[in-house]
Amino acid sequence: MINRSICVFPQFDNIEKINEVRKKYDSLHDLILPHISLVFPFTSSIVKEDLMKHIKEAVTDVSPFELTLKGITGNNNQYLFLNVKKGNDELIELHDRLYTGILKDFLNRNVSYVPHMTVGRINKKEQFEKVIDETKDFNYIFNTRISELTVEIIEEDEGSKIEFKIELM
Repeated sequence: MINRSICVFPQFDNIEKINEVRKKYDSLHDLILPHISLVFPFTSSIVKEDLMKHIKEAVTDVSPFELTLKGITGNNNQYLFLNVKKGNDELIELHDRLYTGILKDFLNRNVSYVPHMTVGRINKKEQFEKVIDETKDFNYIFNTRISELTVEIIEEDEGSKIEFKIELM
């Protein structure tokens, strides 16, 4: 059984600003690069070739697209999200397409998919309110073009390694 996820790893000219926030508020900052999850972590015995085939078919007519992130908000009194301002519809479409076929049983239908980049996780409510206030002026704009999806293997220490990438055409 392999624990995987499918993500985009955006490349921004000013990504160090995201890394500064993550270093301060995200315990996983050293284990995984800034990313947007399309398929959340799932454990399966799906072989690499079958997963590659599924993803290629699911994204067959999806073109590269522009992505803009800006503004940090809170979610669930626990998570800090860097919000998607442009590219939201494309990310939702990728998410929906990927959770078909061999991945359909891994979809959690109790939660609506909201594209975002997690930049922090705070475990105490009173600390969470303070962090939301501390990040209210984080108004940097992050622009890039998304042209590939990445399948990562999540290791036991929660670190990740890239298994393969699929280019958008």
